[in-house]
Order: sequence, then C-alpha cells, then structure tokens
Amino acid sequence: MTDLVTPSFETRIPEGDERARDVCTRCGFIAYENPKIVVGSVVRAGDKVLLCRRAIDPQSGFWTLPAGFMELNETPEQGAAREAYEEARASIEIHDLLAIYTIPRISQVQLIYRATLKGGFAPGPESLEVDLFSPDDIPRDRIAFPSVHWALDQEARWRRGEAVGPFMNPVEGL
Repeated sequence: MTDLVTPSFETRIPEGDERARDVCTRCGFIAYENPKIVVGSVVRAGDKVLLCRRAIDPQSGFWTLPAGFMELNETPEQGAAREAYEEARASIEIHDLLAIYTIPRISQVQLIYRATLKGGFAPGPESLEVDLFSPDDIPRDRIAFPSVHWALDQEARWRRGEAVGPFMNPVEGL
C-alpha cells in the first residue's frame, strides 16, 4: 500500500516558476520559503533608550533593541509591542515606522518602530538585563547586530530633525 499521507519532496523548478523549490511528488504542493519578518522598536523614556542584553544566541551577552520574529495573526505593531513585553516586560506606545531594513544573507525584513515606554521594565526570559541608556552611555562596542546601530543612529537623526523616515539600510549596510 502506498503512503498517501507522508509527503515526498524533490527540488525542481515548478512550471511557470523561475526558482528551484521543494515540490511534493505525490500532490504537487510547492513548499515556498519566504523571508522572516522581524519587528521591534527604539523605545524612549525621555532622552534615554531601552536596550536588552541578550540571554540567547545569536549574540548572547550583547545589547539589542526589543525585537523578534512576527507571529501569525498579528500586525507588525502588535508584534513590536509583544516583543517589548517578552524581552523587557515593557508596555510601550508605538508612534510610527522608523525604518525598514533588509538583510538578504539571512532572509530577513526588519520593521523598526519609534515608541515610548509607558511604565516599568524588567528582564524577560530572553534577556539577561534591561536598562535605559542616554545617547553617550549606549554600549556601542557591545551591540548585537548592525541593524541596531542603524536604528539608534537613524532615530537620533530623526529626533534632531536632520532627517525623516522611514529609513532604509545605510549604503554601507547593503
């Protein structure tokens, strides 16, 4: 008897497509792989910004913005607020989209918002510690990802009135 339940995939270019995909040899289902969407925010409390020191890899021990993968059935804004709570136990008010970054080498699209802290904060399960930093005290040599540098720099430019967003990858970041 043939197993009709377990898919059997082969990699080939489906009819009408231009890329090799995994295609089920039994039913023709095409398993598309698409970029992951990361949502997060530059969270301000007055002139300070909220950062989380990562408790997980990649980059455990380094500082980052509260951000993470968007979940099914949520808006990007809901995802950014959820990530702020999960990583920093922070309730935030999202204001607007600060930047859209594309990281093709890891198949990510990152949506970063500007937000305001609405109360207290504490480390969530993915953070070793969480703190507020003034611009001069940000531990720039211990930042986890290039896009965190971009967001912090671009948000500072926005606050100084030097530019308006949404921003994109800096040229050197492509």
